[in-house]
Amino acid sequence: MAMLEIHDLEVFYGVIQAIKGISFKVNEGEVIALIGANGAGKTTILHTITGLLSPKKGRVIFNGIEISKIKSHKIVTMGMAHVPEGRRVFAQLSVLQNLMLGAFTRKDKAEIEKNLKSIYKRFPRLEERKNQIAGTLSGGEQQMLAMGRALMSQPNIILMDEPSMGLSPIFVNEIFGIIEEVSAGGTTVLLVEQNAKKALAIADRAYVLETGKITLEGKASELLDNDEIKKAYLGE
Repeated sequence: MAMLEIHDLEVFYGVIQAIKGISFKVNEGEVIALIGANGAGKTTILHTITGLLSPKKGRVIFNGIEISKIKSHKIVTMGMAHVPEGRRVFAQLSVLQNLMLGAFTRKDKAEIEKNLKSIYKRFPRLEERKNQIAGTLSGGEQQMLAMGRALMSQPNIILMDEPSMGLSPIFVNEIFGIIEEVSAGGTTVLLVEQNAKKALAIADRAYVLETGKITLEGKASELLDNDEIKKAYLGE
């Protein structure tokens, strides 16, 4: 069943059309990868889905409800979390304070505490550094914090924007391992990622975006073997 449906989406920045009538869906339990070059419109799509941008045309449907005109903070309460590009942790706050902000829509204190323990289990570094100021963490640790903060809202779907950007190869492998764990735990994932090889290796299906249009879609394993994709995105 489709958890998230995008229908004929058009998004503009002033007179410039960034997204040109795209449609796709994300089924419950899937990991879906959106791949494409810089400027293809990947981040714009995520911002539109999460209510940070308004589409000129088209519909975004989440769990059967159209959310195209719903404010972003309301969308969070509906079960959608967004890990933005560049991590965007609250640099002056502690790791623990950042994580608790992820649960700001929740009132169930006992469950929040339980959830926090599970986040620490998944990200042991965050527990070790729970009283450390977030801005002093390494890039990889900040990425883990951004993911942990998003998971504190107990989302049905998590949207991740370039989670491997600027990270060392060791952290990249770790982050992708965590994405697989998140998926295995029952959370649906929509992943925007420039590291196409890594993204396709863990995704169920993928969509290739070029200048605001979807030019290719299919099973991720098949796209990994696609000569066009290899040449354009995999450096082969």
